[in-house]
Amino acid sequence: MTDAPNPTSFRYEEVDAIATLTLSRPEKRNALTFQVYEELTATFEALATREEVRTIVITGEDPAFCTGGDVNDIIGPLFSRSAEGLLEFTRLTCRLIKAMRECATPIVASLNGTVAGAGAVIALASDFRVAAEEARIAFLFTKVGLCGADMGAAYLLPRVVGLARATEMLVLGDFVEARDAERYGLYHRVVPKAELADATRALAERLRDGPAFATRMTKTMLEREASMSLDQAMEAEAQAQAICMHSPDYREYFEAFTAKPRRKAVFYKRGDGS
Repeated sequence: MTDAPNPTSFRYEEVDAIATLTLSRPEKRNALTFQVYEELTATFEALATREEVRTIVITGEDPAFCTGGDVNDIIGPLFSRSAEGLLEFTRLTCRLIKAMRECATPIVASLNGTVAGAGAVIALASDFRVAAEEARIAFLFTKVGLCGADMGAAYLLPRVVGLARATEMLVLGDFVEARDAERYGLYHRVVPKAELADATRALAERLRDGPAFATRMTKTMLEREASMSLDQAMEAEAQAQAICMHSPDYREYFEAFTAKPRRKAVFYKRGDGS
């Protein structure tokens, strides 16, 4: 058992095996600071090995999810940095996305409002995106004179929406309305804002109550196979499946299916045994 993360720049809550990270600078529309970047990265790295957590939710305090880097805390100070200092910062932002993708625990982004810049990439790096109807999204890096390929966006986005749509979104940097993002396949589900918390909770609980070993293995394989040949992928999947066949969850499903009378498989038990 490892200690739960204890960040100070955003809220962290852990209840019934679900960890919720809430960006909590609403007066700044949850813009990121150097500290937030560092603590988010450290939190996802810690959660990668925290077995007590079976699902992660990341969201923002109203009115926005996240609008990217803070103008005063990040963008302004960057002008005084050397080339080496700028590279140090951009590598820091990439480490956050790397930590999210390498964390095998499923991540649900609950998008309560505007999703922009680095906030859009954080949402993209999550495994599931549930959005309020107000949650328009923009990878607006080119709008401010920066490369649209930032924090892994040019690697991840074409895999989600296809190259043509990703080119449009990254080169033009325009906002995409929530319903269009759902139509593109970027958002998994769009709901009225009043229903967002319930929709997020339902998905998080479904992931929590499912076979955690298989879920984590599936996320890991999706990430690894992106750079494999077909032959490599077939061998990797054969090995992964053989490993899963040794997991307690696989036996639990078999025993539940063959029980007389047949019962529902139970992959997660709360502290009270229920």
